[in-house]
Amino acid sequence: MASSITRSAGKITRPVIVTGFTLILLILFLSPFAFMVFTSLKTPEQISVIGAPIWPAAVATYEYNGKELDMYTVPMGQCEGSENDTGNNNLALVKKGTRASTFVDPDNLERGEFVCQVSWRALDRPWEFSPTFSNYTEVWNTINFPRLLLNTTFYAIMSTIGVLISCTLVAYGFSRFDFPGRDFLFVVLIATIFLPAFVTVIPTYTFFQRIGWVGTWLPLIVPTFFGNAFDVFLLRQYFMTIPREMDEAAMIDGASRLRILWSILLPQSYPVLLAVTVFHIVYAWNDFFGPLIYLSTNRDAWPVSVALNTFNGIYGQKPQLIQAGALMTLILPLLLFIFAQRFFVQGIVITGVDK
Repeated sequence: MASSITRSAGKITRPVIVTGFTLILLILFLSPFAFMVFTSLKTPEQISVIGAPIWPAAVATYEYNGKELDMYTVPMGQCEGSENDTGNNNLALVKKGTRASTFVDPDNLERGEFVCQVSWRALDRPWEFSPTFSNYTEVWNTINFPRLLLNTTFYAIMSTIGVLISCTLVAYGFSRFDFPGRDFLFVVLIATIFLPAFVTVIPTYTFFQRIGWVGTWLPLIVPTFFGNAFDVFLLRQYFMTIPREMDEAAMIDGASRLRILWSILLPQSYPVLLAVTVFHIVYAWNDFFGPLIYLSTNRDAWPVSVALNTFNGIYGQKPQLIQAGALMTLILPLLLFIFAQRFFVQGIVITGVDK
């Protein structure tokens, strides 16, 4: 009897612990994003006030007899007619005083104006939820956000097309063709993943400068048509999960190698193709170092990442604008991942199969 009760308690306790731990991790993971959202909706006045609430808010006010009155949190025991009240109420300040001030209760206007033996300077101000969406409008107009989005979208789409074409062909070769040194070349290709990008910066920049590509999109887009080791690895691993018997059957029917790739492999590989697409779009969308090097002299071609960096330098004392700009930049890749997450996760899981 006791052992069955213990087992039942264990079955209940484990899910509770796992769920609680997962919720804690989720809160920790989402807290920076929540901070960005809250900060982007704040006013400069709220940010400059010490002790202001973390959510977007404004100091509470109340309109009385055609005037906008400030609200204060007042101990009611200090007010006329409320000497026995031990609570605090939010009252509108009608007349300021050093030792006594006149207030009106917005929740009890029939009481009229009354005096409280408090100095208004010593009272706390109540806050009310008040998001400020004008921060987004200001950022949109200040840095010509539509133009930046167009530049970034162009870079992301063109480079993704290059990656999909080149990496698919290379991965197809490594997964379906038997040639001398294939495995060695594949290991060398994968080893380039660990090569720091900064090692090749100077020679590649010198080369592109000599052929006149600096200041254009070409140094960023053209190299994507020559493959990417990480994406080649993902695609190759996925292709190897597709039985070769299907290739052989297609070859018996007279299909060429490219026909097999187009009609047999690619229709079955949409999860990994979508995973590679999401990976590279997010990479291109967030790419800062490459555009900074090659497009620094062409302001009209700047993507969002470079423009936001310049914006941060100019408006560093206005965090609400910086966070608004960063959030606007996140929207498109976030939506892409949300809508494609099922296929994205499937592609990543299957490519992890050992082959």
